[in-house]
Amino acid sequence: MSLLVNASFSSQDFDVLCSALDAWCAERHIDIVSVEAQSAASTALDLYQAGCDSREKLLHALRDHRAA
Repeated sequence: MSLLVNASFSSQDFDVLCSALDAWCAERHIDIVSVEAQSAASTALDLYQAGCDSREKLLHALRDHRAA
């Protein structure tokens, strides 16, 4: 689970995260409000904080991580 203590996200950060997560869910035909999507969102936050700070990087890393 993500540790968001003292984390601050701009609207641009939020847009990158949402865009990558939306694309990932659409590729897999997963409802954005499902438990699987919630888990992927947590993973996306972790990956974003680890340096995957563009939609493309984040989506690629999310695909790799969730495929494992």
